[in-house]
Amino acid sequence: MKIAMVSPYDCCHPGGVATHISYLSRELVRKGHEVKIYAPCSNRCTIVDNGVEIIPIGGTVPCPSNGSVARFTLSVWLMPQVKTILERENFDIIHLHEPLFPSLPWMVIPLSHTTNIGTFHAYYDRSVGYWFWRPVVNIFYNRLHGKIAVSESAKKFVSRYYPGDYHVVPHGVDLEHFSTAGAPLAKFDDGKLNILFVSRLEKRKGLFYLLQAYEEVKREFPQSRLIVVGSGDKLQQKYEEWVAERKLQDVVFAGYVSYDDLPRYYHTADIFCAPAIGKESFGIILLEAMAAGKPIVASDIEGYADVISRDVDGILVPPRDSPALAQALLTLIRNSDLRCKMGTQGRGKAEWYTWEAIAQRTIDCYQEAMKNRES
Repeated sequence: MKIAMVSPYDCCHPGGVATHISYLSRELVRKGHEVKIYAPCSNRCTIVDNGVEIIPIGGTVPCPSNGSVARFTLSVWLMPQVKTILERENFDIIHLHEPLFPSLPWMVIPLSHTTNIGTFHAYYDRSVGYWFWRPVVNIFYNRLHGKIAVSESAKKFVSRYYPGDYHVVPHGVDLEHFSTAGAPLAKFDDGKLNILFVSRLEKRKGLFYLLQAYEEVKREFPQSRLIVVGSGDKLQQKYEEWVAERKLQDVVFAGYVSYDDLPRYYHTADIFCAPAIGKESFGIILLEAMAAGKPIVASDIEGYADVISRDVDGILVPPRDSPALAQALLTLIRNSDLRCKMGTQGRGKAEWYTWEAIAQRTIDCYQEAMKNRES
């Protein structure tokens, strides 16, 4: 099949949707399909070659969205370019990610004359935009021949405004990349128990609650360390100032870590912690930690609860509850057998989320949509 992957977001900035598109596309190519990725682009020089052709369409503007910053294109002047591409390429499938987001997908859907697939990634408690713009958005929604949600939470959210038949096809994980045990980072291999946080430094990722919890953990178990991996200059400075004011020892802000180096951080850790407070449709970082065989402490929120089996491969605690977070961490710190058991259970679960398996499930959705469209 000849497939177009259409992203609403800047392909030069990391994020869950961009990661999903990149790895799904690569796996589809491995299975013999022809794939091209179309996305807005803020800096062509930063595009990473993963073996799939990326065609930049339009510049980007930043906009606050879901507790983060979305970078997308708004230029309707791109319509002629989009029309030319679609007429020239004659795709069998156009796979639009966040198809109802007012960006590049809105320019592609009206001009498409082939099978359109939409993947819904987001989870919100509610959406004023979906509700208010429903009469307009229905025009785009009704042109989708197949609909995918990345989790039960994402399905529940979008179904509230646009009821329909959704297949749940989750994010995947590069199992080989994260499970291959590299040598622990020497600077952290000193006998201390390492707790790892990996995420962008945004308020919704909940790092402040983890820092508060770690203050209690450090009192109870001095031979511990908290390693924070993620970028976010303004918040990092505030967090560092808070740590300094409290004289809290052994908190390491590692900043941005490349994808190639990230597995070593997971394999250096004894416990992985994801204290996000909400608005998570899934938990890619949870899969990465599971692939590395690490026990997890995470917030009991929509999205994360779709991935973690309570008290099997991780401990779930109420969001924004630093004392509960501290007690869960201490439970694992004090019980090495439990850490090992949960890590092993998580590693087994991660095998169900390989990109090979996710790609095949996606192909099944393509074929069903094409068949239904023809009938």
